[in-house]
Amino acid sequence: MATSRIAHGGGIALSAALSLAWSVGAHADLALNMPQGVTAISHDVYHLHMLIFWICVAIGVVVFGVMFWSIYHHRKSRGAVPAQFHESTLVEVLWTIVPMMILIGMAVPATGTLVRMYDARDAELTIKVTGYQWRWQYDYLDDGVKFFSTLSTPQAQIRNLAPKGEHYLLEVDHPLVLPVGKKVRILTTAADVIHSWWVPELGWKKDAIPGFINEVWTQIEKPGIYRGQCAELCGRDHGFMPIVVKALPEAEFRQWLEQMKKDSTSQTAQNDSRAPIVPGGQTL
Repeated sequence: MATSRIAHGGGIALSAALSLAWSVGAHADLALNMPQGVTAISHDVYHLHMLIFWICVAIGVVVFGVMFWSIYHHRKSRGAVPAQFHESTLVEVLWTIVPMMILIGMAVPATGTLVRMYDARDAELTIKVTGYQWRWQYDYLDDGVKFFSTLSTPQAQIRNLAPKGEHYLLEVDHPLVLPVGKKVRILTTAADVIHSWWVPELGWKKDAIPGFINEVWTQIEKPGIYRGQCAELCGRDHGFMPIVVKALPEAEFRQWLEQMKKDSTSQTAQNDSRAPIVPGGQTL
């Protein structure tokens, strides 16, 4: 009996150890901080975030340090007698000036980052992004290329009839393709309700509002696929409105763009050829 209890206890301990090891491995890639991104703006935002974070940590250490020190050294058991005063001009000046200086110190780099974020001058490519319920339309204004981007996750996964894929609800049929190293101006708007175009690795998100054009820019530093989604509650299928950005080297991007132009031209020709003929030989 004792032997069986020992074996049972050992089995529980082994199971607990294996569960702990699995949980540590499963959460090894858990990211608790914001991504550093793949653009200059995203790097600026990340460094600004870390600066403000450490300022807040320092404030917390000072405030709670003084508080706990006071609680310990001025406790009743040591016979501490509370001071009797109502106002202190020095304290009033200090807790007015010090917070003001801290806020100014945070505002200066934050303002610089915002100014750079909104400076879309000298862009080499302009793309209009239009939000629909529930998909995106991308229009390369300088090249005559336009297409919709729609969720491509299989319905079987959404209905729990098949295992979830690696990029569940973050995959589309036609991604937005951008060149690496080029400044791209992005105009956002919407055709029905308010949407919000957000790719975390780009370092910003921008509302898409019906009747308005919002402007922002990006310049991706390395090739890759970057995923995001609509960040504004826009209706019943809000969660099925992903964004996929595919960044390609300049040469590959030009090849893709030329192919899209050819496909667009051939599609237009097919549509014209299918136009109905009315008496007199004219097409509608």
